[in-house]
Amino acid sequence: MRDKALSLLKELTEAHSVPGHEDEVRAIFVDELGETGELSADGNGSVFCDAGGDGPRVLIAGHMDEVGFLVQSITPEGFLRFVTLGGWWTHSLLSQRVEVRTKSGDKILGVVSSMPPHFLSAEKRRQVMPVDQLFIDVGASSRSEVENEFGIALGDPVAPVSAFTAMAKEDRYMAKAFDNRVGMAAAIQTGLVAGETDNRLILSGTVQEEVGLRGSKSAANFIKPDAVVILEGPPADDTPGFPRSECQGQIGAGVQIRMFDSSAIGNPRFAEFAIETAKREGIPHQVTVRRSGGTDAGSFHVANQGIPCVVLGVPARYIHSHNAIIDLNDHLHMVALATALARQLNEKTVGELTSYL
Repeated sequence: MRDKALSLLKELTEAHSVPGHEDEVRAIFVDELGETGELSADGNGSVFCDAGGDGPRVLIAGHMDEVGFLVQSITPEGFLRFVTLGGWWTHSLLSQRVEVRTKSGDKILGVVSSMPPHFLSAEKRRQVMPVDQLFIDVGASSRSEVENEFGIALGDPVAPVSAFTAMAKEDRYMAKAFDNRVGMAAAIQTGLVAGETDNRLILSGTVQEEVGLRGSKSAANFIKPDAVVILEGPPADDTPGFPRSECQGQIGAGVQIRMFDSSAIGNPRFAEFAIETAKREGIPHQVTVRRSGGTDAGSFHVANQGIPCVVLGVPARYIHSHNAIIDLNDHLHMVALATALARQLNEKTVGELTSYL
């Protein structure tokens, strides 16, 4: 499982898949799970693998997109203005490499830039540069060169560039897009190892989570699940500035089981079922109540007639940047818990999640 996790994480994190342009991650999902079950996609591009079986429809879902950008305009001198897709902290953008994916599939390397600080007043140097004053430099000399030689057009997707890299400490890895390629890798792995279950197991990669949990809205209507296990790459809170006594997302401390965030109150019975399953299976875990943030549970839990959801996560330092850090063991623990839930969610256990009368 370890070797498969590493190969999947490398391939997925290095893929170019920003909101609305999730093609490369979708292709990996299809390639990995094509023989596991029946493949389908909804009208927005979320992809599904129905592994079959009888009983309640249990969906194991990650989201395919990463935070990124779109080309908004091209200056006469050949610089690209851009809009953000998802939540970017401007501090993390300047001088970072990005790739523009053209309609022909070519990837054009660029760097996020601004007016050099040497030409700014002392006051402006102390301020965070707003996004509308940033641009992407692809090394071109004119708009004509950008359009006609590089093939870049308005609306082309732009993704961060960052290699999947092992760190000095064993099992620590740095890459972009752990939010949410850890979830996608885990969804794929769960589908590969779960085997026969007492439910109808469906694996999924949703689209456009980073821009308002949009893909999960149509995914819920398309698949009509009876229960959803959402796999995520949430922010860690174990770096300087956080009281260690309040840490609920320490890397290396196990899979997160999220009870609450600003998008959803987790189904309490489902959360407790996940916690008890983790204890019984000996899976290291962390229980999390967040003051902010959100996941696809925000859309899934209010879809159709209401769907019980639980959110599992691999804590990652510095998400929504070019260089996030995870502990591989947390990822393996998420796969283990997702697989255990997939095997134990039968007609009785799923029915008890919403038996209120």
